Amino acid sequence: MARCAKLFPIALLLIVAAGCKNFAFPGVHKVEIEQGNIITQEMVDQLQPGMTREQVRFVLGTPLIADTFNSNRWDYLYSLDRRKGSKETSRLSVFFDGDSLVRFSGDFTPTAKTLDDPSSQTETSASDTP
Repeated sequence: MARCAKLFPIALLLIVAAGCKNFAFPGVHKVEIEQGNIITQEMVDQLQPGMTREQVRFVLGTPLIADTFNSNRWDYLYSLDRRKGSKETSRLSVFFDGDSLVRFSGDFTPTAKTLDDPSSQTETSASDTP
């Protein structure tokens, strides 16, 4: 009985410590968990009003959430749980009118270069190709 009385507090301490978020057993590897669509600033800079849905899908990829009740909105969500316990999240919502891009909102904004400088956008016409 005395032996059980000594082991019970130790076992209880280990069970409680295993449930704590800030406690980590030495030598245990924690994996970083990425979920959703990875969106970069370069991808957002390529978005232009008037783009078709297929062009937006080519630039950003398939949306994580395509609302069945509102087909004119696509949502791109991303989250990263780091090993140290910090969490990084980002979101981008794209809005359409029919088949053309109207606007987008979220954690990304287009850079001033793409908004102010029309020469930064390159276009190729059929006469330029050999």
